[in-house]
Amino acid sequence: EDEQIVAEIMGRRFFPAFITHKAWEGFHFAGHEIKITEATDSYGAVVWPSALVLCYFLETNSKQYNLVDKNVIEIGAGTGLVSIVASLLGAFVTATDLPELLDNLQHNVLQNTKQKCKHQPCVKELSWGIDLEKNFPRSSCHFDYIMAADVVYYHPFLDELLLTFDHLCKNDTVILWAMKFRLEKENQFVDRFQALFDLEMISIFPSLNIALYKAMRKGRMKA
Repeated sequence: EDEQIVAEIMGRRFFPAFITHKAWEGFHFAGHEIKITEATDSYGAVVWPSALVLCYFLETNSKQYNLVDKNVIEIGAGTGLVSIVASLLGAFVTATDLPELLDNLQHNVLQNTKQKCKHQPCVKELSWGIDLEKNFPRSSCHFDYIMAADVVYYHPFLDELLLTFDHLCKNDTVILWAMKFRLEKENQFVDRFQALFDLEMISIFPSLNIALYKAMRKGRMKA
C-alpha cells in the first residue's frame, strides 16, 4: 500500500519536454498544472518529497480538511508548492520564508495562482523566532492552519522553529506538518514539540521515510 500511494504521489510530478533557460518542474494538483521554478544553489528553493506528500493529502482529504475561506500560513514555504495548492483549494494563504527566497517564492505563487484562486495568496518574510510579535501580532493574526513541509533538518534554528510554531498557533489552530526523518535531531525535535502540542501521526510512508502529522495546542486535540 505504501509503494502504491507513493507511486501515485510521485506521479503528480512532470518535467518540461524541452530544455529551457530556467530550471523548473511541473506538478498536477487541485485540478491544475503547476509549474515551479527552482534554484539548485539553495535547499529552500527545491521541491522536496515532503511537500508532495502534504499537497497530496490536502487534495485527497479536502472534505475533512476543507480549506475554503480558511486562513492558512505556510512556514518555510520554499518554492511555494504547498501554498499554491492550498490557495487553489480555496484558502487565503500567507506563504513565508527567508528574505533571500522571497523573489523566487513570489514568482511561483503569482504565476500559478493569478486569476485561478478565490483568494490571492500573499508572500511575507518570516525568519523563525525573529520579530514575531511585530510582524505577526497575536492580537490580530489568527490562522486556522499552519502548514510545514520538511522544515526540520540539520540546521541550527530548531529552537527558533519551535518558538515560531508556538507564537503562530492559537487554541483552535491545526498544524499539518510533513517531515522526513534523517538524523537523531529530528526525533529530539519531535519530543520537544510534544511538550507544547498534542501530536497525531495521520500518515506514514516508510519507503520515503516521511511522516505526516496533525497537531494542536496541548489539551486541545479534536477527534
